[in-house]
Amino acid sequence: MGRRIVERELTEPVSLCLADGRLDRRSVGWSRTPLHDTSGIDGRTVWGRNKRWEYWAVTTPTHIVSLTVSSLDYAAVHGIMAHDIRSGATVERGAVSPLAGSATLPPRLGASSARARTRSLSIDIDELPGGTRLRGTAPGVAFDITAERPDGHEVLAVVVPWSHKRFQYTVKDVARPATGWLDIDGTRVELPSGESWAVLDHGRGRWPYRMRWNWGAASGVVDGRTIGLQLGGRWTDGTGSTENGVLVDGALHKISEELDWEYDERDWLAPWRIRGTSVDVTFVPFWDHTSSTELGVFGSRGHQCFGHYSGWADTAEGRIRIDGLLGWAEDVRNRW
Repeated sequence: MGRRIVERELTEPVSLCLADGRLDRRSVGWSRTPLHDTSGIDGRTVWGRNKRWEYWAVTTPTHIVSLTVSSLDYAAVHGIMAHDIRSGATVERGAVSPLAGSATLPPRLGASSARARTRSLSIDIDELPGGTRLRGTAPGVAFDITAERPDGHEVLAVVVPWSHKRFQYTVKDVARPATGWLDIDGTRVELPSGESWAVLDHGRGRWPYRMRWNWGAASGVVDGRTIGLQLGGRWTDGTGSTENGVLVDGALHKISEELDWEYDERDWLAPWRIRGTSVDVTFVPFWDHTSSTELGVFGSRGHQCFGHYSGWADTAEGRIRIDGLLGWAEDVRNRW
């Protein structure tokens, strides 16, 4: 159960790529704050395999909101989703445009704004003092949400190396307090302060054509402490890197272990179990957000299940209890 590995913590700025576009091996490791210069993932030196995206998900006791701004070189893929947990009603809008003209993405995290502009939707991601402002509009849905960044708040930033030509830099930023509003079909909802949380998945890299991954994240308050859970699997196995960690009151505790993911692909709403020697959680879903896209060379199928996590995780401070954290666990298969 679980497979411990040795990972290197980075503490100084570093470039993800060499001048010829290959992976700079000095960049392999993890950090508590974004340190990597990813400007080499821009389609100039190497074209056709670059993947760049900003994905945000916001959870509240009553609603789930997500947005995506992405470029795959040969296409830009964007999306907005809003789900009412009480009624089960979902508004989902997506847009795909050739090449990457509809996407504006910064060369490194926080360097500038990210935007999507198409006929059917508009997304703006702007860095502000103390947080990130998320705005989006599409038919039937609009939002203006600020993901606050408390002082001392840490992230999990990881480089995953498949080879010198195929690699990924990811920043998973969990348990960001969220405020603002959401409008669905003309009904405005204010996000409840202290009960609303934002999670970022920032990605820059060059991927193998086919890939399958698991990702789980959750945020909330347990025993008076703010807890953020970040778990991943499959896509990092065998690379010497993991994207596993737990955030306690803004401090990251890295889990350097490949975890076991156990779930029933015949029943996605059955409980999932994710465990190793330093974490053991059960995830109980209440909604399976399915997705399927086929666009010639690009295809994606996924189950992003939303629900609650319970269990425990070991940290440098000792074992912490995880009880009822709202989040998601997913199984995604991409051909891209």
